Amino acid sequence: MDTKKKHDGLRNVPVFVSLLVLVGLFASCDSSKKPSNLEESTAYFNSFTYKGMDDFYEQNKLPGEDYFFNPIIPGWYSDPSVCKNGEDYFLVTSTFSYFPGVPIFHSTDLVNWKQIGHVLDRESQLVNMKGQHTSGGIFAPAISYNPQNDTYYMITTNVGMGNFFVKTKDPFGGWSDPIMLHDVGGIDPSFFFDDDGNAYIVNNDEPIGEPEYSGHRTIRIHQFDVENDRTFGDDKVLVDKGVRPEENPIWIEGPHLYKIDGKYFLMSAEGGTGPNHSEVIMRGDSPMGPFNAWEKNPILTQRHLNPNRDNPITCTGHADLIQAKNGEWWSVFLACRPIDGKFENLGRETFLMPVKWSEDGFPYMTQGNDVIPMVVQKPGLKRGEEVTFGNFTKIYPFNSDKLGYDWMSLRTSASDFYSLTKNPGYLSLSCAEVSATEKGTPAYVCRRLQHHKFECTTELYFNSEDEKDAAGLLLYKDETHQYFFGIKKVEKGIEIFIEKIGDHESKIIVSEMIDEKDKQMQLKIESHGDYYNFYYSRGNDSWVNLCNEVEAYYLSTANSYGFTGTTIGMYAVRNK
Repeated sequence: MDTKKKHDGLRNVPVFVSLLVLVGLFASCDSSKKPSNLEESTAYFNSFTYKGMDDFYEQNKLPGEDYFFNPIIPGWYSDPSVCKNGEDYFLVTSTFSYFPGVPIFHSTDLVNWKQIGHVLDRESQLVNMKGQHTSGGIFAPAISYNPQNDTYYMITTNVGMGNFFVKTKDPFGGWSDPIMLHDVGGIDPSFFFDDDGNAYIVNNDEPIGEPEYSGHRTIRIHQFDVENDRTFGDDKVLVDKGVRPEENPIWIEGPHLYKIDGKYFLMSAEGGTGPNHSEVIMRGDSPMGPFNAWEKNPILTQRHLNPNRDNPITCTGHADLIQAKNGEWWSVFLACRPIDGKFENLGRETFLMPVKWSEDGFPYMTQGNDVIPMVVQKPGLKRGEEVTFGNFTKIYPFNSDKLGYDWMSLRTSASDFYSLTKNPGYLSLSCAEVSATEKGTPAYVCRRLQHHKFECTTELYFNSEDEKDAAGLLLYKDETHQYFFGIKKVEKGIEIFIEKIGDHESKIIVSEMIDEKDKQMQLKIESHGDYYNFYYSRGNDSWVNLCNEVEAYYLSTANSYGFTGTTIGMYAVRNK
């Protein structure tokens, strides 16, 4: 089937007032343009712009149209998995506790990717998300195509529910509701459809009996009945501990099974998701094993390289292999780009590089001191005008009746709080009593950070019911690591502020009073990689620097831990 052709927390002030405030994207904005149907405690966002400005892309131009930048999908798009059917490639990544779940991308050449939707785009597919931590939810989706029944499968773990899969005949359309796999424990399941019609699921799980040490895990295999959508028989342990069990390797996970030239290859990640992350390979004559590890494992890692090298790429692992239409093999995998080698706020990103083959028949991406390249050539490629990588600018005028695929909320849809149709040209966002510090669904509509250096601006017309209401931009890592750049009404006028939201307490870093008569303002967050600058402007005035050099490290994985990157977006809250 040619699927492409088928579908060408703030301080309270004891005062009750009503406020109309406009926060603008452009200094030349039209002051007469205001929403026509005002509701109390509602913010009206007229536009949002995100502009990437990373130095590497500015200083290193691609030498030809058959080159691309790594990461191929920058920002927090972790745990990539890829499959192929004819001319079409499809790629998915993790979303953890964000909604909708599991973005799906399409390409015909592995480089020019376009997001075509989300696999899990309705709440019936994302059960028990409320109450989960930001790094809970949906782990490590794996996408596969079964030519025996012309069906696509996406299998994954919902930490709050268990392992399940969904399926479809048309990845450009909708996917089924979850089909639970109660006999498959652990995490990171993936399908393997053999050419003889048999099917299997491999996954990470705990060892039989007590673990011998922290991080002791196994890789198991289950036989799968395609007609009845269930496993059968007993599962079997394929790998215990890892490829060198005598060294007590940790966290073997993310397994994928392949059949190449009559041999079966079992590939998994090892070493945890941090700097010691790696990918290892084993080979056997049957999908049920036994499997023998390649003596030159790992086949992908950067853990032993000098951390002070230029443009370091770290934490490489959780890979998937794909054979291109011309017979070449490529790999997608996750990795991180720490700013100046120190920390990163972007999360784990999706990279792409060619696969090499050893003389004894094993695939690998790196050996020895091989460095992950940030500029890669793919002969025969014709790079498109709109690509997912490099520096780019995204402008969101909110003139449609649906949000674009970039936008997310936490745990469930935030559609109870936002509307694109009440005031055409605006995203109307009601102040919610659920804040972003709680494990529910706040009035937060966000996108991923995809660059260390970026500029973000928005326009807001805020109808505040009382002093408890606040709205603006939120930089969010998890429930206890946030920066809120917001506006609220206080007794003396309008307060514009930056709040650092923490685990046990939150504090206002800086605030400034503005006369109530000054209705129009602009807000801008400017990232320099390791710090943020915050600006505002009133009417057609020049930018005013509210605060400089607010540390970005606070939102980094190095400080907060967790599996996601930082997001940024529009936020409206009624403080309790």
